[in-house]
Amino acid sequence: MICGSGRVAETRFNGGSQPYTHRGFLVYWDSLQSFHERFSMRSGDERQRISGQSPYEPIIGFSRAVRCGHFISVSGTGPVNPDGSSAGGDDPALQMASCLEIIREALERAGSRLEDIVRTRIYLTSAADWESVGRVHGKYFALCRPASTMVVVAALLRPEWKVEVEADAIISEKD
Repeated sequence: MICGSGRVAETRFNGGSQPYTHRGFLVYWDSLQSFHERFSMRSGDERQRISGQSPYEPIIGFSRAVRCGHFISVSGTGPVNPDGSSAGGDDPALQMASCLEIIREALERAGSRLEDIVRTRIYLTSAADWESVGRVHGKYFALCRPASTMVVVAALLRPEWKVEVEADAIISEKD
């Protein structure tokens, strides 16, 4: 559809439409419309909101996860216990395991499992923690090996949190 260089990487579907520039990219409306039709929710699909036990959900106004068709997005998940206290103490590996267990629970409630995860984003408050956190990630995802990114940030919602994780899953049609 679009290339970073501003060239159109896909031919026009209905011919004759004029391209326009959006954020520095050259876009053909026909291509954009086709992309939207292929990847948006079909009529009859419903948005399923999965609540968790985070005390922040009603305050911030978010769901632990949202399922639309075969796609599930899990919100940024910190190491928080159901009673609102922080899990994992000062150990980034234990905090990571807590985050992944919360994600596992949300996915199961959405009809999915950890093996369906295709993307994780890991936010760390210290680059020194990458290996211990990465090893926990590796144990949970040894077989499915999703695309993943680790980013070091200045801080998370609570000062004692050293890690937060987001995840995206796609349930295969055969499931």
